[in-house]
Amino acid sequence: MTDRSLPPGLHRDTLAVRTAIERSQYGENSEALYLTSGFVQTDAGSSARRFAGTEEGYTYGRTSNPTVTSFEQRLAALEGTEAAIGASSGMGAILMMGMGLLKAGDHVICSRSMFGSTLNLFGKEFAKFGVETSFVSQTDVGEWQAAMRPTTRLLFAETPTNPLTEVCDIRALADIAHAGGALLAVDNCFCSPALQRPIEFGADLIIHSGTKYLDGQGRVLAGAICGPSKLIVDVFGPIVRTAGMVLSPFNAWVVLKGMETLGIRMQAQSANALEVAKWLEAQPAVARVYYPGLASHPQHELAMRQQGGAGGAVVSFDLRGNGPDEQRAHAFHVIDSTRVVSIATNLGDTKTIITHPGSTSHGRLAEAQRQAAGIGQGLIRLAVGLDHIDDIKADLQRGLGTLS
Repeated sequence: MTDRSLPPGLHRDTLAVRTAIERSQYGENSEALYLTSGFVQTDAGSSARRFAGTEEGYTYGRTSNPTVTSFEQRLAALEGTEAAIGASSGMGAILMMGMGLLKAGDHVICSRSMFGSTLNLFGKEFAKFGVETSFVSQTDVGEWQAAMRPTTRLLFAETPTNPLTEVCDIRALADIAHAGGALLAVDNCFCSPALQRPIEFGADLIIHSGTKYLDGQGRVLAGAICGPSKLIVDVFGPIVRTAGMVLSPFNAWVVLKGMETLGIRMQAQSANALEVAKWLEAQPAVARVYYPGLASHPQHELAMRQQGGAGGAVVSFDLRGNGPDEQRAHAFHVIDSTRVVSIATNLGDTKTIITHPGSTSHGRLAEAQRQAAGIGQGLIRLAVGLDHIDDIKADLQRGLGTLS
């Protein structure tokens, strides 16, 4: 039989469309979708061995599924890690990571600029079980170093952050973590492996909300952890089987198809975002623009090194105004004046999305937490999609042009 295995050294764009296609006897060219809760066993002995983990094979949907396996193998190939494991959502993946790595008495260092739900998960939920978290500056390496303790088990950052696009030095944080016997986990949601592979800069684990750019069209929820097999298989695998934050086969199949266009989408959306960011900097009503692709961004050079020269697709900007109340009113006016972009809290879609972080993604945080994270009432987050750039600008101008 002719050897049809993939040759080594393929580009990520090729891996995204060719990796982990396990064809059935019918020889389908597109990945098969296996919608079943259980799998018939050939005999009792084989069933016993599969449940014991001494024989490969599928037994029950909460344990594994061929479509989910394809998703995990493809994502690992794109991230350059040994393995990956799917989860029901990005937050489910972070919960899985915490359950697998942490116990009462352990200490975590986390960027204070992370997604609001992540801050609450570490600051409130994990705290109930005796895990203490120190929140530090995303960009001040000295704060991360100073926060290290003998009990520190995990450093966790997302880069760029949501929504202010702050960029951390992955290599520097990895060195700090490893010197103290801890692990570094990086949320790579904003860039995806099309732009950034944290493993290349020393990260141990990569977290994904597949809901965002991996899917790319706002269709399903999905999450994943990528990393070494000894953690993915031996630590997180049993947690998924026991706790049940499993990724559904249908959602895995949808994200598999989304990943096929990941590279071309990220390049196109990053190009659109850069043009929008430059345009926003010239608008009188805008006080500040946050986008790593701009030369004015404090971590611009670092971002370009880590992110393959692209800034990603998320642009945030502060509006001028006399105090929080007026800034909030201005932000709502700009958002409500749009006719093309979608008012939603998701990102990563082909459709451009606009939102007010202070009342949505970070709305459940205490005011002190929002201020510490730099989330003002005049802040707007724009997740730039594939709409024509002129239409995006014109839609924003409806509101921006009428602000005094």
